[in-house]
Amino acid sequence: MNALERARDVFDKEIDALQKTKDTLGEEFLSALDLIMNCEGKLIITGIGKPGHVAKKLAATFSSLGTPAFHLHPAEALHGDLGMVTNKDIVLVISYSGESDEIIKILPSIKMTDAVIIAVTGEKESTLVKYGDIAILLPKFEEACHLRLAPTSSTTAAMVLGDALAVVASEKSGFLKEDFAKFHPAGALGKRLCLHVKELMVKGEKIPSVYQETSLYEAIIELGQKGQGMVVVINQNRKIIGIITDGDLRRMMQRKVDIYNVKVFEVMNKKPVCTKPDEMAINVLSQLRKMKINGMVVANLQNELMGIIRLQDIVDAGLI
Repeated sequence: MNALERARDVFDKEIDALQKTKDTLGEEFLSALDLIMNCEGKLIITGIGKPGHVAKKLAATFSSLGTPAFHLHPAEALHGDLGMVTNKDIVLVISYSGESDEIIKILPSIKMTDAVIIAVTGEKESTLVKYGDIAILLPKFEEACHLRLAPTSSTTAAMVLGDALAVVASEKSGFLKEDFAKFHPAGALGKRLCLHVKELMVKGEKIPSVYQETSLYEAIIELGQKGQGMVVVINQNRKIIGIITDGDLRRMMQRKVDIYNVKVFEVMNKKPVCTKPDEMAINVLSQLRKMKINGMVVANLQNELMGIIRLQDIVDAGLI
């Protein structure tokens, strides 16, 4: 068997393990799901060796999808970390053999805390099953390793089983994209779902604005000093009545408009595109792109000037 054939054989064996595991899902899965969803404490996931790495990954997945979880290393548990386990917690234990020495040693102590133990194993008669309150049994399948020894198919099956528990629990609990974003503020998705216009807009003294009776020349000075690519025209009550952009000025200069004697209300765009402070920044980005403009005025419900949001501000925030 050449290298590519061997590689495809690994895929075949692990896919076979997943299919068999999928086909055996039943009441034990539902019981474990119910316990996890109604847990008053934390979900603690443990395993040793390769299953330990799976346990760490699953703890991160559960946490990101709304189920508080953490990974417990069995060796550290034997030296004090068992103090993290309480009677309100659920301990999900992953061991295909159900007889891993480090796992077996911590089970009596976990049992004494009155925490619920969910066993994920391939051996019905194992010590792990005897200590477990619920056992999700993995079916028999071949490890994809050429020696049939290294955990490969078994760890893949355990990880996907854990993912299934995490995803279904999240969906049934009503966990939304907005909730997901709260736990991922540094990620692109988190920024897309969390950032509002009010958090990115130019505001206060940095807003280029002039009153309607101002000369075009003064508006140009304001625009140049603030460097925002536009100047907003307001009345005495700070109500927005118009806008003049860099592009507008270039066109006026081509027409040789008298910038010293013309008032801004005579040449302004009287229908500026506006948005609200609480609008999602990603939605404004879509509008700006669609309209092929570089910025938008931010107004409150009374049409009072609150700020300016620019395409560059959104880009700098990392939304694209």
